[in-house]
Amino acid sequence: MKRIFRLTAIIAFLFISITTVQAQRRNARYNEYIKQYAPLAVEQMQRHKIPASITLAQGLLESGAGYSELARKSNNHFGIKCGGNWRGRTVRHDDDARNECFRAYRNPKDSYEDHSDFLKRGARYAFLFKLKITDYKGWARGLKKAGYATDPNYPAKLIKYIEDYRLYEYDTMTTEDSERLAKTPDNKAVASSGGSKISSDGKPSSASVEKARKDARRSRKARKRRQKAEPAPDVIPASPLSLEEPKRIDKTGLEVFRFSLTREAYSRNGVPFITSVEGESYSSIAQSYHLYLNELLRFNDLSRPEELLPGTVVYLQAKKKQSEKGLDKYIVGEDEESLRDICQRFAVRMSSVVRMNGFSADYKPREGDTIVLRGKRSRK
Repeated sequence: MKRIFRLTAIIAFLFISITTVQAQRRNARYNEYIKQYAPLAVEQMQRHKIPASITLAQGLLESGAGYSELARKSNNHFGIKCGGNWRGRTVRHDDDARNECFRAYRNPKDSYEDHSDFLKRGARYAFLFKLKITDYKGWARGLKKAGYATDPNYPAKLIKYIEDYRLYEYDTMTTEDSERLAKTPDNKAVASSGGSKISSDGKPSSASVEKARKDARRSRKARKRRQKAEPAPDVIPASPLSLEEPKRIDKTGLEVFRFSLTREAYSRNGVPFITSVEGESYSSIAQSYHLYLNELLRFNDLSRPEELLPGTVVYLQAKKKQSEKGLDKYIVGEDEESLRDICQRFAVRMSSVVRMNGFSADYKPREGDTIVLRGKRSRK
């Protein structure tokens, strides 16, 4: 009996030892990845307002801390698939299905940049940018909600990485702080020029975090002073008064709306849209602009896809609840216009127009009808 007990104890000890060694190797690998790519993540945060903790956690998870086949052979650290508008290098890899198309990059930096661009351009991710930069839990859950990953445990995995490795501390750092940390050997202080320290596990010390927070506060105050001294330019052009001459969104506006720079976009009533070309469908447009098909259909008051003729206006964001000022009403002309046609012309949601006018579900416009597009129909 004693021999059996001893044998069991030895086996248990060996198992724990092996598990501990494996965990240490994994942790060392993860810490190395964090040290190597934290400056990139913080740089992307400063430029694009995506929490560095989220970027690092996604990189760790999607690339296996840089050891996945996609990361090693194609520098793809975030598992981003080709999509309809990708024109760069590609590689085939088995994922949800066999032989799927993934993006390939020259280096990891390009992958990090494209990851930020992917999130900024995707309309389904727009709500995330309204969250605080320190709300990593909101970002983790929001990414799953927006469809970035199919794994139901995706948010929990990201949050665990962030909390286990204290990645949230990078969300208050400057690029300079993260670069100093990356160059600092473990257990050694940075040169006495006010640098930071890192602990034995490769994570920022509390002193470095506090310094980073002070630097961030100083940067924000300086930025606010500059903004007060220099009035911010209008980045979204005003909606045109003439509906027949929509104003083209310039490059700055395109960045705000997160569209492709290779295609002209327009604004009507403050809502961005494109005009379709030969061979396009609602499905292909949705894919190109990182939208769900049902989402794009809803933006355009459709319940199901229909034939898309060249030159058709396709809105890429939800239309407004009212028309622009000065266009309060519309009198139906001789052309046989549907209520949806009118709503598309003025970039107003059809449900709002129905509610403002008290129309029944089967209402069809007739010549001479007055349709209220802004405010409420006056009661006689």
